[in-house]
Amino acid sequence: MNYLRTAILLAGLTALFMGVGYLIGGASGAVIALLVAAVMNLASYWNADKLVLAMHDAHEVDETTAPELVHLVQDLARRDGLPMPRVYLMDNPQPNAFATGRNPEHAAVAVTSGLLQMLSREEIAGVLAHELAHVRNHDTLTMTITATIAGAISMLAQFGLFFGGSRDNNSGLGVIGTLAMVILAPIAAMIVQMAISRTREYAADELGARTTGQPDALASALAKISAAAQTIENPTAERTPATAHLFIVNPLTGQRMDNLFSTHPSTENRIAALARLAAEIGSGGYGPRPSAPAYPRRPAGPWGSPGARGENRGPWG
Repeated sequence: MNYLRTAILLAGLTALFMGVGYLIGGASGAVIALLVAAVMNLASYWNADKLVLAMHDAHEVDETTAPELVHLVQDLARRDGLPMPRVYLMDNPQPNAFATGRNPEHAAVAVTSGLLQMLSREEIAGVLAHELAHVRNHDTLTMTITATIAGAISMLAQFGLFFGGSRDNNSGLGVIGTLAMVILAPIAAMIVQMAISRTREYAADELGARTTGQPDALASALAKISAAAQTIENPTAERTPATAHLFIVNPLTGQRMDNLFSTHPSTENRIAALARLAAEIGSGGYGPRPSAPAYPRRPAGPWGSPGARGENRGPWG
């Protein structure tokens, strides 16, 4: 079913891409757009995760550079029966996270420095479990390819605005059609994104909360991330809004409403669903491993830079 859903999604986005090409360059423009879309679909399958990680300036870390974070991901992946994903950090003050990769064997989880600085260990575990749920549900391929192609549709539509479309008789609606597509194509791509994003967030919330046994911790994390996202800008996400649906909470400022043009359900609705789940399963808790060190009140930060005298580097480094 997941492959059929992905195929339908790619067909729809490819049709949008061809439509923009037709209104810019007529029949030849549509053919060129089809060829470009085919190449993009193939390239996206193999490389979209790398492209998205590069867009957000994510840097891979390991047990040497961020041991506590990597061990936490490792523990959660083991609980979910997943291969160990690659772990990335983004030097970004907004707390947020996303997962990417074409399948569980090639998955990656990326978190911001703001997430590690603002959330407790239990809350971070809830966020990571949510992202691993996307991996387990095979959401990441569809979400990542959508981000790539939807962004390309928007860029091609903007390209059409500058050139005004071909003015010959083979150019479809010409200038008027191109201007319309500049407005409608990004909206259509956004609607496709929303169709694949919103229900998946609820499913990932539930599976992630069941993995940790602490729905309340994930609910608390969502509340903190959502509040911070309204005041702390994520510059890379603002520059590439087509990737917004990848994040656990919409990283774009001013996007809180649970309406047609939101890529995520409202945080309030998600928290309410987690509260119902907490009442159903209780709170088993996801405490620290017995060997975990006592964490300082003001951790050194996610990059694991030890102090000049070699004092405790904090939980994430």
